[in-house]
Order: sequence, then C-alpha cells, then structure tokens
Amino acid sequence: MKKLKNMIPLSDPRVAQIGHPAPPWLVNYADLMTEMVCFFIILYALSAALSKDVQKAKKDVEEQMKQEKVATEVKVTKDGMQITLEENGENVFFESGSADLSPRMVEILGKITPTLRKLAIDGHDIVVEGHTDDIPIRNAHFASNWELSTARATSVVQHMIQSLRMPPAHMAAIGYGEFHPLVPNDTDEHRAKNRRVVFLVKNKSGNFDKEKKKKEETEPAAEPSSPEVAPAEAAQEPSVQQASNEPSAQPASNEPSAAAEIQTPAEPAAEQAAQ
Repeated sequence: MKKLKNMIPLSDPRVAQIGHPAPPWLVNYADLMTEMVCFFIILYALSAALSKDVQKAKKDVEEQMKQEKVATEVKVTKDGMQITLEENGENVFFESGSADLSPRMVEILGKITPTLRKLAIDGHDIVVEGHTDDIPIRNAHFASNWELSTARATSVVQHMIQSLRMPPAHMAAIGYGEFHPLVPNDTDEHRAKNRRVVFLVKNKSGNFDKEKKKKEETEPAAEPSSPEVAPAEAAQEPSVQQASNEPSAQPASNEPSAAAEIQTPAEPAAEQAAQ
C-alpha cells in the first residue's frame, strides 16, 4: 500500500479503529454526569414526599378519617398526594344512580376540606376523580357510568367551592366511570370498594404567583375595615368647619375698633375749621 505524505498508516497503534480515542478523564466525567442525572430524577420523584405541608396534610387526613371510620387510603407519589375515600357499611356517598351528595358525604367533606384548602391556597391544584362500579345505568339523567362518575365528581367540587370556600382556580373534576377498578367487580363488597371518590393534590407548580396567594389571603380580612374609616372621617369634618369659621370671626371683631380710632381725631379738626 502506498504511503501518503504526512499521513499515519492504519496499522499504527496510535490510530483508533472508530473515530479518535477519548482522553482518560472523559470516562470519569461521563460517569459523574450520569450520576447527577439520576440524582435529580430521584429528587423530582420525591419532591412531594419531601414537602412538610404535604406530609402534615397526609397525617391530618388519616387521623380525621380514622375518627370518622371511613375506609381511606392516603399515599404520596411522584405526582402528589392521593386521597381515596371508599364506600363501606354506613358510609354511602351517593344514592344509586344519583349524583346528589348524601348527608354522610357532606359531613366527610366538612372534615377534610380545611386541610385541602390550606394546600390550595399554597398553590396546589386539586383534582376530584369519580369512580363507579360496572353495573350499567341508563335513566333520565345519565346515559352511562361516564356521565354519572363525572357528575358525582362535579357535585363534590361545587359543594367544596360554594359551601366550604375552596378557591375555584385550584379545583377540577374528572370521571373515569367503571374503567379504573381497584378490585374485580364480582361481589357486592368489591363493587362498593370500586365506588369511590379520589382527591389528587398535585405538586406545586413552579410558576405559582406568590402575589396572587397574598391577595387571596388578605381579601377577606380587608372587607370589615372599610366601614370603620367612614366614622373617623365624619368625626373630622366638624372640626375642619369650626377651624375655618374662627379666622372669619376675628376680623369682624376688629373692624369697629379700627373705625372708632379713625373717627376720634377727625372731630377736633372739624371744630377748629368752624371757629
């Protein structure tokens, strides 16, 4: 083979078979970058678990539902905190084929909503999921379990907003019908377990506006202060009017004395002119 000028032959050990040989330090650098990527992925997955507010809310909800004797599962995932309320025994959330809240469900929502309201004000979005069993439904209100589950989730959201003062901007409703069962729908007990309401508290968004949070917290407290300002302003008006009237009274009292001083020296001058 003819050797080209200024070229190293392929048989030379300094020539790599594929590309150019990497410097020795690049291997350690590549390993370090791989470990850093894995580290940040783990941090992202545990971001909700590392939040003190979410951990406190998880503990509060578990204690409240334990006192109410409601079958509840609370777990923290990479997406946020998931609260699952299951029907069991006397804890019936809705009547069969209806989206109206039962008195028991209204009572349960009153217990957990204060905890969820704090998270919503702090920037967490809350999605309410509705789930049904596999018994087909077709009545005047709902044509399928899709519509029934969505209507039930919407009823929960509307009650939390209208009656329990949840911020609407952080609430959403979604229905899954019978297509996300926890257990097979083969017994009445399993069907009751699949008829459930799930609250998904999402991780706080990075674009959450802190000024909006302050505005939501201060707006209710600013309303009572407005009527107190009016009496204070009304009390100041008479004093201003009195102060404005006082200077006008002083020149009126001085005018007669000044006229008297001008007239007194004029009388002797008139008598001398007559003589």
